[in-house]
Amino acid sequence: MARDPVCGMTVAEHAAAARMEYDGATYYFCNPGCRDAFARDPVQYLNGEGAAGASDAAATAHAGGDGAEAAAALPPTPAALRQLDLSVKGMSCASCAATIERGLGKAAGVSRANVNFAAEKASLVYDPRQTNPQRLAETIVGLGYEVPQAEVSLSIQGMTCASCVNAVERALRRLDGVTSATVNLATQRAAVRLLPGSVTAAELVRAVEAAGYGAREVLDEAALVDHERQARQREIATLKRKVAVGAVLSALLLVETFRGRIPGLAAVPEAQLFLAYFLLTLPVQFWCGWQFYAGFFKQLRHGSADMNTLIAVGTSAAFVYSAVATFWPRLVTAGREVHVYYDTAAVIITLILVGRLLEARAKGQTSEAIKKLMGLRAKTARILRDGREEDVPIETVQVGDVVVVRPGEKVPVDGIVLDGASAIDESMLTGESIPVEKHAGDEVIGATVNQTGRLTFRATRVGAETALAQIIKLVEQAQGSKAPIQRLADTIAAVFVPIVIALALVTLGVWWLAGPDPAFTFALLNFIAVLIIACPCALGLATPTAIMVGSGKGAENGILFKSAESLETACKLDTIVLDKTGTLTKGKPEVTDIISFQGYDEDEVLRLAAAAEQGSEHPLGAAIVARARERELDLPAPEEFAAWPGRGITATIAGKSVALGNRAMMEDLGIDVATSSTQALKLAQEGKTSMYVVVGGAPAGLIAVADTLRETSVAAVRALRRARLRVVMLTGDARSTAEAIARQAGIDEVLAEVLPDGKAAAIQKLQAEGRKVAMVGDGINDAPALAQADVGIAIGTGTDIAMEASDITLIRDDLGGVAAAITLSRATLRTIKQNLFWAFAYNSAGIPIAAGVLYPFFGVLLNPMFASLAMAFSSVSVVSNSLRLRRFRMPGAE
Repeated sequence: MARDPVCGMTVAEHAAAARMEYDGATYYFCNPGCRDAFARDPVQYLNGEGAAGASDAAATAHAGGDGAEAAAALPPTPAALRQLDLSVKGMSCASCAATIERGLGKAAGVSRANVNFAAEKASLVYDPRQTNPQRLAETIVGLGYEVPQAEVSLSIQGMTCASCVNAVERALRRLDGVTSATVNLATQRAAVRLLPGSVTAAELVRAVEAAGYGAREVLDEAALVDHERQARQREIATLKRKVAVGAVLSALLLVETFRGRIPGLAAVPEAQLFLAYFLLTLPVQFWCGWQFYAGFFKQLRHGSADMNTLIAVGTSAAFVYSAVATFWPRLVTAGREVHVYYDTAAVIITLILVGRLLEARAKGQTSEAIKKLMGLRAKTARILRDGREEDVPIETVQVGDVVVVRPGEKVPVDGIVLDGASAIDESMLTGESIPVEKHAGDEVIGATVNQTGRLTFRATRVGAETALAQIIKLVEQAQGSKAPIQRLADTIAAVFVPIVIALALVTLGVWWLAGPDPAFTFALLNFIAVLIIACPCALGLATPTAIMVGSGKGAENGILFKSAESLETACKLDTIVLDKTGTLTKGKPEVTDIISFQGYDEDEVLRLAAAAEQGSEHPLGAAIVARARERELDLPAPEEFAAWPGRGITATIAGKSVALGNRAMMEDLGIDVATSSTQALKLAQEGKTSMYVVVGGAPAGLIAVADTLRETSVAAVRALRRARLRVVMLTGDARSTAEAIARQAGIDEVLAEVLPDGKAAAIQKLQAEGRKVAMVGDGINDAPALAQADVGIAIGTGTDIAMEASDITLIRDDLGGVAAAITLSRATLRTIKQNLFWAFAYNSAGIPIAAGVLYPFFGVLLNPMFASLAMAFSSVSVVSNSLRLRRFRMPGAE
């Protein structure tokens, strides 16, 4: 570490030494001599020279050293130092705080580090010339602790192509404290991850504006969407006016092409005609095309280039050449016939504006799904307060409020039904068209529609915590993220425009030097054609538009992709692992069979068993009681009750002794059940749990209970097989029971007797075989396996922990969504590949043709006007292809 040549102290030692105030700032000194030298001439001292004179020995030492080294060794001025507070998670005691302090103290550039264990915060003073917040956070993470990050969403204005995306991303990533910045051209959004306290949203906005673009922070999502909708409508209206003006004036300018065929026009002096063309082109060039010039000048100020650069330079070349030919013809003709290209400049701008208009309309449609979701929000809620109903804004509803919903009204927030019964239409969130019956104790979801009855419920989640808000957030995250397949396009887009400009200049030079007469005219037209036909927009829109439409289509059908990477990875899956309990099955036992003996009928056997089980808390007993109540059987209270742990129960019902339990219990009671053992064995082979019912010491019947398959499980497994996927069932049940359930579901491969903590290892073993594995589960025990799998899929009716660990969430309680999610993923990736192929193929073929490579062989040159037509519709074709995903039909949809 550098040391002060006067005192030999380090920067850190300086920070703990004497101090002086100067010009509103505090300065630190190692000894009185340094302090006195500073007092005599602060400016000279801060320049690294003032230590001389502190003492004779010190002066000699300083004079013999390197002044620059001395300046570097001295502590930076307080104005140069920065303070940073970082939140730290994972500390368990004061020694953790001490460990972090020591680690940060050793980091370069840190002059002070204090870690507060109670507040879970690290307060730092550092020199930005030597380190930055990201490195400091990495130091803490390297010590085994966590530094939480925040995410800020920005709405970006003025981006037109993939080069703009790269420019904005670079501007944001250069800021200290920004750990990642992802910009989406299709949504015009930037998702910025940062270290809280290191950089503000205002600084992010200023960085984007300094790069030549507009930006605003996204706070109220609904208000911003409305603002963006209005801004898009204004943009479309402006483009319509410009297209109309450009089309009319361009049509008049195209008269030049047919001048010889129009009676009387050939007699008009050429100078007057060219002047008229000049005046007609001015509005097209500098009003209709001003947005291209504005973008060009912004990029020029920052030393970069984008789509606007290509258009502005290309059309300006045609316009300036024509203007020179109009007013100073001798400069460009050299005695030859004069040609002007006003029509080329005007038609190019008009056609590109037509493409921008169609693109703006199409891009607006790619985000329709998120707009629909936001439109589902209720505006008001009816709250029950002091016995009176009161309508209040939805923003004022709090957790615990009692909400009243009448027939036909939207449920405003999430809650639990207190009173009433009704059918709720949840199709807008789950895609399920059949209304769901709701009674006291059931959960209701905000934005769904109450159909038949009046409901009173207690609000449990409001605002950003509601299911709808979480769904919107997930969809936005997916739409704003980047798929791995986009990396190649991003890499090319970063250098695309400079390469195109270089190729255009090479084309100009080659044609000017080696082209046929008039060489400069050929060179100019080919130069313009190369600039105009190149289209980085198609590259920039190929992936995000498909991701937006695909993830939006999924949300409409109750399928939520956490990120674009999840959507892409899902299409590569070859193995689906289904957890049994709660995923393949309903997750709670039900009575499946009732067999009666010796003259008892089924209802009597069930009635006696259920009456005895009324005093039991066992899930199997609860299933028997529930079935009896479904049949509306009279259940007398048991007079005596005794539980036999792991075996069964005994009770006295209306004076009769009743025993209900397994075979081991029957043997203990000395009851012969051999005659029914065959039936019990058959039920066991079907994966069912058999319980003998004994009345008065004699067998009266058998009751079988099982966790039964969901109604949709068999069809879902068939759909997965049709999608060429291997299906595996994973369970902790005994192999015989597991295989019985698997047979019913149509599954051949079973992983049985797997304990909860072994599920992730089971997934890992399948992956070691080279399989791409998806895990489908719904419980807390499934979370590690969901995280281990290549793609984790959580059933939406499961726990929040499972959803947090998953890559895809199925809102609906239906396994059919697994096949639908994978099929949608495949369709989306297929669309992305088509888009990228078109974007690469178009540019790879179009640019050489525009440069004139076909001319030596076929005498073919590309007119710049046709180049503009091709460019204008290249990005439109990409967006339109993505929009085809809106017509995607989910497997099983009618």
